[in-house]
Amino acid sequence: MTGGRWWRGVSLATVLCCTLSAPAWAARRGETERLWVEAQQRSVREERSALSQVARSAMPAVVSITTTQPGTNAEGEQQKGIGSGVIIHPDGYILTSAHVIEGAEGISISVLSERGYPEEYVAELVGEDERTDFALLKIDAGRKLPVLKLASASRVDVGDWVVVIGNPFGLTHSVTAGVVSAKGRTDVTPNGRDGDFDYMQVDASINPGNSGGPVLDVHGDVVAIANAVNVAGQGIGFAIPVDIAKAVVPHLQKYGRVRRGWMGVSVLDCTPDAIEAYGLAHARGVVVSEVADGGPASRAGLQVGDVIEGLDTGKVERAAKLRWQVAARGVGRSVLLRVRRGERPLKLRVKLEELPTEASEVAPAIAAPSRGTHPDEQPGTGGSGRPDAPSP
Repeated sequence: MTGGRWWRGVSLATVLCCTLSAPAWAARRGETERLWVEAQQRSVREERSALSQVARSAMPAVVSITTTQPGTNAEGEQQKGIGSGVIIHPDGYILTSAHVIEGAEGISISVLSERGYPEEYVAELVGEDERTDFALLKIDAGRKLPVLKLASASRVDVGDWVVVIGNPFGLTHSVTAGVVSAKGRTDVTPNGRDGDFDYMQVDASINPGNSGGPVLDVHGDVVAIANAVNVAGQGIGFAIPVDIAKAVVPHLQKYGRVRRGWMGVSVLDCTPDAIEAYGLAHARGVVVSEVADGGPASRAGLQVGDVIEGLDTGKVERAAKLRWQVAARGVGRSVLLRVRRGERPLKLRVKLEELPTEASEVAPAIAAPSRGTHPDEQPGTGGSGRPDAPSP
C-alpha cells in the first residue's frame, strides 16, 4: 500500500506539474511567435531601407539624356529621343547605350546640381560601339562630378535584389526595384540584331527612356546597364552586364570605337545535332564549322570539325562566349587554343587580327538591342522609340 500510494503521489505530482506549467509553455510559445514575426518585419524594413539608401546615394550620378534627331514629327516639331546615362568619371565621362544617341544631331545632358536642381549641358560623343550597344559621352560641368562604381554582374545571382534608375518617358530620376530573374539570356534577340553580349533579365520596371541607366546591387554598385524591355509582357526587362562596358570603355576613349580581336572562324555549340553532323564523340567545347581562308586561325592550322575546348587558361563552353572572349583580347595578341581533333589533343597559338567589317566570328546570334516597338511586335529597348538602323 505504501508503494502504491507513493506511485499515485508521483503520478499526481506529475499531472499537477504539467498542468501548472502549461500556461507558461503557451506563453513562451506565444513569445517565440511574436519575436519571429517581429524579426520578419524588421528584415523587410531593413531591405526596404537598404534599397532606399542605394537609390538616394546613386541619384546624383545618374543623368537624363535628350537627343535631337533629323526630321520633324506630325506636329512639325523637331524629333527628339530620350535615354539615361551613368557618370563614370568625375571629369564628366558618361556611359550610356549606343542606340540612345544613334543618329543624333545634338545631345543634351541633365545633371543634378549639388543643391539638387537640374543643370543642362551639351555633350560630346567620345565613341560608340553598336555590337555591345555602348557609347561614351563627355560634358564639361566646371566641377568634379559624382560617379558610380562599375562592379561586376557576378556580384548578383538569380533572386537577388537590384535597383534601376533612369528617365522613363522623360520622368527623370525614376527608381524601380526588383530581382534578377535570369542571367546569360542568349536566346533574346530583339529585332534580330546581333551583338557581343548576353542579357541579365530583371523584373524591375524598365521602359522607353531607361536605356543607358544603371542597374545597381544592394551595395549601390553598377552591375548592369538597362537596355531592353519586352513591351508585350510585364516585369520582363533586360540589361547588359557591366563587365562588357568595362572592356569597351578604354577602346571608346582611346579610339572612338572598339578594335576587336579576330581569329577567322565560325563555331557552333556542341548540341546533339552538331555532334551528330560532325561525328564527334564526348565533345566538350565548341566545334569549328568554318575557317576563313588566309585568316589567323587558318595559318595556325585550325580545321573544320576541330573542337575548341579551351582558350588560354580558361574553358570554352559556348560559341557566343568564345566570340566575346576573342573580341575582348584585342588586336595583335596571341592566344593559345586547346583543341581536340578526333581523339588527338592539340595546342595551337593564334595571333589575333582586327575584326573585318563583314566578318562574323560565331554563327549563332545572341541577345541584341532594338528600339521600342508596338506591343504586338518583338521586344524593344527602353530607348528613344526610333526605328532600328541596319546591323553592320
